[in-house]
Amino acid sequence: MAKFKLDETDHQILDMLIENTRTPFTDIAKKLLISAGTVHVRVKKMEEAGIIIGSSLTLDYKKLGYAFIAYVGVFLKNTSQTKFVLERINEIPFVTVAHVTTGKFNVFCKIRAKNTQHAKEIIFQLDDIEGVYRTETMISLEESINDKKRLMHSIFQEM
Repeated sequence: MAKFKLDETDHQILDMLIENTRTPFTDIAKKLLISAGTVHVRVKKMEEAGIIIGSSLTLDYKKLGYAFIAYVGVFLKNTSQTKFVLERINEIPFVTVAHVTTGKFNVFCKIRAKNTQHAKEIIFQLDDIEGVYRTETMISLEESINDKKRLMHSIFQEM
């Protein structure tokens, strides 16, 4: 497949959708002074090119009672156990992200919990997985930066 070329209009459409994926195409069209059909066609082309993959919903976990965030580095007894361990980690709903990594940890996880007691229970579940040698936990005091737009703008400047 040929590389898809994005122009300034595509950048502006993506910018608005990153801000709010539920922005109606008619609102985007009005702001960009183009037709809603044009927005629809451009978004469809970006989806077909694999640039846009689905859409997501952002939840306010604090309001849902899950304000506690911790990162857990997982050390495995053997790297050959990675797939098995990831399958077990996937069964723990409070582990929201897991990365296979190089360096100090074999797997690096983000957990969301109600409080420290709940986090401890989740960490113990991770520790109890067959193949896990040990874990190391870091507590997040606050999420200071979470900005997809800055990366997107840097990518656009390179294009």
